[in-house]
Amino acid sequence: MPRYFVEYGDTAIEFELIRKAVKNINLHVKPSMEVVVSANNDVPLDYIKRFIHKKGAWIIEQLRYFGQYRQPDRPPKEYVSGESFKYLGRQYRLKVYESGKDSIRYYRGRIELYVRDKTNRKRKEKLIIDWYNNKSKIKFSGALDNMHMLVRGMGIDKPTLKIRRMKTRWGTCLPEKGSIQLNTDLIKAPMSCIEYVALHELLHFLHKQHNREFILSLSSIMPDWQERKRILDEEIVREL
Repeated sequence: MPRYFVEYGDTAIEFELIRKAVKNINLHVKPSMEVVVSANNDVPLDYIKRFIHKKGAWIIEQLRYFGQYRQPDRPPKEYVSGESFKYLGRQYRLKVYESGKDSIRYYRGRIELYVRDKTNRKRKEKLIIDWYNNKSKIKFSGALDNMHMLVRGMGIDKPTLKIRRMKTRWGTCLPEKGSIQLNTDLIKAPMSCIEYVALHELLHFLHKQHNREFILSLSSIMPDWQERKRILDEEIVREL
């Protein structure tokens, strides 16, 4: 994707520009400290740069915030016995066994991986990813059911759930499609955090913006939502 720079005081703000069919200019500062902007093809680059400059103070504040918790780049997983994998907020050790049939299970506090060829890294990686995806479907559906019980009296119909990998968000609400999307990486967070994201997106069916009414609704239903968000932004993001 194209990358550009905007000078803000003594700081050069680098951002990635994604052209897609959106109504507004969308700005995200990722925990990885990347600045991502999405806008449709009709929005001139100069206008986008002025927008970035106007948001410069906020962007720098976010970059400093995430910079406190940024971890050094880790080497890629090798999927060998002893490596640690996060699931529902806890770290679990991987144990790899040679077997006549490929399979994976969570057993007695560890993740056990059974493979025909212990040296086939790609196969082991796929088994882990599939396991995470299957667990995500179960846990995310449960979280959505629990949170919808709390808001259905507000006239919010239960949306359909889609699960996919997202680079900049834990979740997103699609009112026009009657659905919400949750990030597959949420499976690494505690259930309390998964429920926070589900509730957050459900409330966007009532409040499109993060305005006062949105915060009041969120706080009345989940008074500790800020702590749950903090765990996501400061602790879980370290594992991504």
